[in-house]
Amino acid sequence: MMKAIKIVGDSLVWEDYASFDDLPANHVEIDVVWTAVNRADLSQRAGVYPPPPGASEILGLEVSGRIAAIGEAVTGFEVGDEVCALLTGGGYATKVLVPAAQVLPIPKGYSLQKAAALPEVFATAWLNLYQEADLRPGERVLLHAAGSGLGTTVIQIATAFGNPVFATAGDDDKLEVCRKLGATGTWNRKNGSFVDAVKSWGGVDMVLDPVGGGYIKDDQKVLSADGRIVLIGLLGGRFSEVDLGLMLMKRHKLIGSTLRSRSVADKERVMQDLYRHVWPLLVAGQIEPVIDSAWPIEQVEDAMAHVEANKNTGKVLLQIGE
Repeated sequence: MMKAIKIVGDSLVWEDYASFDDLPANHVEIDVVWTAVNRADLSQRAGVYPPPPGASEILGLEVSGRIAAIGEAVTGFEVGDEVCALLTGGGYATKVLVPAAQVLPIPKGYSLQKAAALPEVFATAWLNLYQEADLRPGERVLLHAAGSGLGTTVIQIATAFGNPVFATAGDDDKLEVCRKLGATGTWNRKNGSFVDAVKSWGGVDMVLDPVGGGYIKDDQKVLSADGRIVLIGLLGGRFSEVDLGLMLMKRHKLIGSTLRSRSVADKERVMQDLYRHVWPLLVAGQIEPVIDSAWPIEQVEDAMAHVEANKNTGKVLLQIGE
């Protein structure tokens, strides 16, 4: 047996859970020490974002911990290695099985707590900036919901790779953090539309948009020719008005992007890019995850409420082991 969070009605219960029957050849088993709260967990709990077919129904899209067992086809890891992993589900538990392709050693000098803030947001940032949008040095980025764990990561990675960032959020304190992380333009959404401010900043080549809804039409207004909108969430609703004429004349691209449902091969490509290009920056201290708070797993409901209320700046972590 292991322990895991179960969704029981409107409650989250930490209780015994059936352990795994076997270890697939290309997987590792991890004794989980830390996991994290992502908005996808809130959506899954609410019943609007079910796990992909074959994935664990347990919440949790990332962990850090120690390898407990290795599948017979796995190389490069040993039992006891401290690692972090990108999951399709299952992180809110004492143990998890995950394809070895989605596992990385924690950066040198990092604690397991700090490493737990890496997999989901760093993989999402890299995927959408440099694989989906194919950003080139000097191209400019508009980032919405910039005070989130993902937002604070995107600002740092984009800035490190030569892509200036304009950040929007609904709180002046969060925007101050964004500026300290490298954003050279900011806008509080409570002051109205961001369009004029972004145009004055010089416009953008890419928008990373977790909002959708009414934001899409305004995103188009600030995009340069050949600009890309990468839609990664629907906080503002799933329906939007799109100016097809503007899209046609300026050759805009509207790209829908999710990470969770992608193939293991796709995730491996993202993780290997992180290991080659981003892990050295983490080790050097040039960038680092922004951690808002850490909670024991028994207080998961409070932690999720904290995220749902947009009180966090950066990642919210959950401690499961020692």
